[in-house]
Amino acid sequence: MKEIMNAAEINRALTRISHEIIENNKGTSGLIILGVKTRGVPLAERIVQKINDIESVTVPLGALDITFYRDDLVTKSEQPTINETLRMNVENKTVIVVDDVIYTGRTCRAALDAILDAGRAEKIQFVALVDRGHRELPLTPNYIGKNVPTSNEEVVHVRLQEIDGIDQVILTVR
Repeated sequence: MKEIMNAAEINRALTRISHEIIENNKGTSGLIILGVKTRGVPLAERIVQKINDIESVTVPLGALDITFYRDDLVTKSEQPTINETLRMNVENKTVIVVDDVIYTGRTCRAALDAILDAGRAEKIQFVALVDRGHRELPLTPNYIGKNVPTSNEEVVHVRLQEIDGIDQVILTVR
């Protein structure tokens, strides 16, 4: 087990990403931030709070359940129930999708499908706290907390205070 990011490093990365989102979108008008369940949600909440601290505005926040949109459902023993995936109007908005780790790109693809089913966003951008490479699909985040080159035998674990009681990113071997 190797620690890749501690609490202070995670906080710095999210602060930087928040500033980049504001800068790249020329402010916060028309932004919606969606966290991919599970660990993308608290990361999205933190980004919204940081943007609020910087700009004194509250950006709309939502949770995105992409389970039904996964292309690997046939390999899962438990089929998800169909529910309302996204309860926000994305029409003509800039949607920022937040997730903890990007690996193959399949979660990004599933998030795109879920958002497109909800409406026609003006732009969709991605945030990943950790980019570990090994893409199977040609999708790359717009905002990255840290690039961590890994082997396929290594696993990146993001632990967040809201879920795990600690802020930490660790690398383990399968």
